[in-house]
Amino acid sequence: MEANAVELRADEPYWLENIAHKGTAAYNSDPSYKVFRNVKDFGAKGDGFTDDTAAINLAISTGNRCGGGNCPSSTTTPALVYFPRGTYIVSSPIIAYYYTQLIGDAKSPPTLLASASFVGMAIIDADPYIEGGGGRQWYGNTNNFFRSVRNFVIDTRRMPAQNTGTGIHWQVAQATSLFNIVFYLSAAYNTAHQGLFIENGSGGYMGDLTFNGGKYGMWVGNQQFTVRNVVINNAQTAVYMQWNWGWTFQRIQVNNCKVGFDLFTSASTQGVGALAIIDADITNTPIFLRTAQSSSTNLTGSLALENIDLINVPIAVSTSSGEVILHGGTKLIDSWVQGNVYAGADSNREYIRGFIHPTSKPASLTTPAGKIFGKMHPQYETLRASDIVSIKDCGAKGDGKTDDTLAIQAALVKYAGSKVVFFDSGTYIVRNRVTVPPGSRLVGEAWSVIAGTGPAYSEMDFPRPVVRVGAKGSQGIVEISDIIFTTIGPAPGAIVIEWNIREPAGQQGSADSVEVCEVSQLICTFIEKKTAAGTNLQYPQCPTRGGTVANCMAAYLALHLTEGSSAYLEGSWIWLADHDLDGSSEAQISVYAGRGILSESKGPVWMIGTAEHFVLYQYRLVNAENHYLGLIQTESPYFQPSPPAPAPFEITKAYKDPSFPSDVKSAWGLSVENSRDIIVFGAGLYSFFNNYSQACISKRNCQAKIMDIDSRSKISVFSLSTVASTFQVSLDGKGVVDQADNLNGFASTVTLWRGGCELI
Repeated sequence: MEANAVELRADEPYWLENIAHKGTAAYNSDPSYKVFRNVKDFGAKGDGFTDDTAAINLAISTGNRCGGGNCPSSTTTPALVYFPRGTYIVSSPIIAYYYTQLIGDAKSPPTLLASASFVGMAIIDADPYIEGGGGRQWYGNTNNFFRSVRNFVIDTRRMPAQNTGTGIHWQVAQATSLFNIVFYLSAAYNTAHQGLFIENGSGGYMGDLTFNGGKYGMWVGNQQFTVRNVVINNAQTAVYMQWNWGWTFQRIQVNNCKVGFDLFTSASTQGVGALAIIDADITNTPIFLRTAQSSSTNLTGSLALENIDLINVPIAVSTSSGEVILHGGTKLIDSWVQGNVYAGADSNREYIRGFIHPTSKPASLTTPAGKIFGKMHPQYETLRASDIVSIKDCGAKGDGKTDDTLAIQAALVKYAGSKVVFFDSGTYIVRNRVTVPPGSRLVGEAWSVIAGTGPAYSEMDFPRPVVRVGAKGSQGIVEISDIIFTTIGPAPGAIVIEWNIREPAGQQGSADSVEVCEVSQLICTFIEKKTAAGTNLQYPQCPTRGGTVANCMAAYLALHLTEGSSAYLEGSWIWLADHDLDGSSEAQISVYAGRGILSESKGPVWMIGTAEHFVLYQYRLVNAENHYLGLIQTESPYFQPSPPAPAPFEITKAYKDPSFPSDVKSAWGLSVENSRDIIVFGAGLYSFFNNYSQACISKRNCQAKIMDIDSRSKISVFSLSTVASTFQVSLDGKGVVDQADNLNGFASTVTLWRGGCELI
């Protein structure tokens, strides 16, 4: 990155505030529709005195957007709502409409301050309850996609301590993120305040959050989530967890709280099914982790703890009745589990509540302190507006019609290593491959779309990349954020992204650097979706039954990490849609894409994201090394086994496709072959349908097998929760771990399975 000629002044606004905004919604019928909205243009003052609630909500809702309880989802009304620095008083919730980014000044995050008379669920509400609606909400909790809140200070301290003052109500699903947010909550002895409230949904990713005070830093319940880099100070309970199927915390710090984690666990109702915590620092907190009841079976919760550093923590693990399961003190918990543990081809489980052999972590995946590496979403807060170039100023249209291939390619070549290329909101059609050169930094606006289409992607026998990140053998830095990569169908030969680039020698994702521009490959909110307006893959073309398969082929392969590459994927959602996002009834559809993520990389690779609904597999690792995956969440296609996998695609050796034993007729959630030093820290591999019927759920047999590892691979899989797959783990195609032995509420959970040379 070139150094700035003039140092950025401290009082100079964030570049996002100063650039010209040319973003459009390509498939919105209103040509005057505005994507970028500065709340001050709608009357907000941010002066710390004026009630800005109405002005902020006007900025969010203007333009006949998707909200109010009458619109379940829409991709045609995106909005980036920007808050300049200042203090914004609010007296009722800020309602985050569908497909909205709420972004504060990254240089000087603005404060959202609840007034003393605040009334409502939370300062920010992502899924409001409908008044008089009998518990109904604006959006379906498992389909509440496309939300981001970043760069704020959220303050509830003016509200009475005994009121349930909540910072954010975050009942969401995938393609959502919270980051770079600081919460200030009442620290009174009788406080009822909480920073984050999540009672339902299907997440998700959040990270880089700090909570101060409150009864709860986080009160959470959701199918699954990955949370990275969270600090909780002076709360009564840092994290209260009501329920889940699986949840991963990576790098959490708890300071001066009464309880670190308080878990509701139950043998009769769905409580906390599985919790995995890696790289935690717990200080001056009497109890690190407490469960509702003791456990002698997996029915009352699975725990996996790795690299937990306790400083003045008398009790490490206990129950609410006072039973001490693991004494604390000042010490390191290197690796401790509670639950069923398996190794290799042995189908006999061992229930372990105690220490196990620590997981071998390759140095390439960790910081010098031995923690799994992580990095915040790049925001380029040290840059000024002149360091940002609009792709539309480079000749691209983003109108969903024009072929923008040449304009995009020319801009990327011209500005690699010098400027950030800003993809103003829009849909950018590419009819031939675009190569992203080393040194590129790409930023979207309200999830700008790059869509491959045309004859180049029409032949399944000759698959081609839509976007190629680096040529084969290239080395350098590439950062991509807030951009959707997709296709306009049919595109049976499309490889949506081929990732070739490798991090510079010695930078290891810039673990030792404070400069965001030095981080290695980073994709934040990389989403691959197939049923937005304009894709030709919606309900009219691709209904659940009766559609023409050839017309509903979305892609050959979503993401290919080639042998020489390395990558850091955070908050990524690699998705083949199961329903129409723009239809009023969110109708289910049958759309076909062959493969989710194929990695042949020797690493390092960090994957904190998901892959869902692909025909052959969701994750496939072949000859791969040095991978950290946590938490991965997958679903098998709803139409399978009609047709059975791999149809309508064919197995090919060229792309290292897995085999399908005679009893496997649905996609693999995770398939690993001849790979080593693979750590899966949290996985939710689900199968909810059998030819669109859910009768198989109660019988837990929607498919026969869902995860297959070959006997040559060295891998540790922690906190594996599966739904309705008869076998949770297969070795060389042979079922090893029967879900019936690991029932854990709605899901079945294996606390740890290790293959290869790893020890228990």
